[in-house]
Amino acid sequence: MARDLAVLARRRAAPGRPVDPEAVLAALPDAVLVLDGDDRILWLNAAAEQFFGAGAASLEGLALAELLPADSPLFSLLQTARRQGGSIAEYGVPIETPRLGAHVVTLQVAPLFDRPGAVVVTFHERSIAHKIDRQLTHRNAARSLTAMAAILAHEVKNPLSGIRGAAQLLEQNAGAGDRELTRLICEEADRIVALVGRMEAFADPRPLERAPVNIHEVLERVRRLAQAGFARNCRFIEEYDPSLPAVLGNRDLLIQVFLNLVKNAAEATDGKGEIGLATAYQQGIRLAVPGSGTRLHLPLLVSVSDNGAGIPEDLRPHLFDPFVTTKHNGTGLGLALVAKVVGDHGGVIEFNSQPRRTVFRVFLPMATTAGAGR
Repeated sequence: MARDLAVLARRRAAPGRPVDPEAVLAALPDAVLVLDGDDRILWLNAAAEQFFGAGAASLEGLALAELLPADSPLFSLLQTARRQGGSIAEYGVPIETPRLGAHVVTLQVAPLFDRPGAVVVTFHERSIAHKIDRQLTHRNAARSLTAMAAILAHEVKNPLSGIRGAAQLLEQNAGAGDRELTRLICEEADRIVALVGRMEAFADPRPLERAPVNIHEVLERVRRLAQAGFARNCRFIEEYDPSLPAVLGNRDLLIQVFLNLVKNAAEATDGKGEIGLATAYQQGIRLAVPGSGTRLHLPLLVSVSDNGAGIPEDLRPHLFDPFVTTKHNGTGLGLALVAKVVGDHGGVIEFNSQPRRTVFRVFLPMATTAGAGR
């Protein structure tokens, strides 16, 4: 990593005065450590000094075991990175000591190839780990609708049926003006029933029925449905990894997830922009499950992008919360349901948005069935 940054800095340096690679590393907001083969600190940046609460003079030469407990997941990551000779990352890793306090970070470890045994460690405290933490909040918010949906189904849908029936009876003997009002009653009753019906999706207690699923078949189905309807004037750009293994998931629910994301992308471009569908395999992507020692491997990445105006800044922290929407007639349940379904799959959804480029990324587990989905 350090060598790559140094090369990048030299390439982009203005003529005459080269950029100091160490200054670039020192300016990074994420904590960066360089460790030797014995896990002693060779170098650290300013963010690492702040993270560990000590200056470089007292930390350089110190063994990492003097800063972190021996059972920290970081030590196993260091061994794996050295053994495999490649970069590895783990999301949602808790780091807690009396000195450091409690942190949840993403750890990235990469060998320093020009120095045998040495590795570069990066602590991303407010990158994807922060997004995953927020997503767990979104997921819990979505699940909090379970009781509400059950109550609404019983206390609202049944009376609405009676109201609608009474309005239809009144319409038979009503004048032209009154018939307009009875039709309005029926339409509004139907609208509320449809809203409650959508909320009932959050109240389904049944576990997912999962099997190996070819994600490219899912995306192809979604694309065909979109192009036959709401995205008929959009241009689709597909970048697939043909060797991608099967996803462990529920085919119908995955279609629902990506159809929802593609529909949002089409609406963001007013139905006439570009929508990107991409898949990739990312080695070393793992998610620590809170409250257990389990770590899920999420190597399958599916991206849905668009070239619309982007997501307003004030909505981004709450995008997956129920009833949050920018649509005039939207209910704000679509992305909340997406977050719930992805979470039920053991996956993660995140997004990045700026004008003319919004990307939703879904990380999913791989099916263990050999050869499925290829």
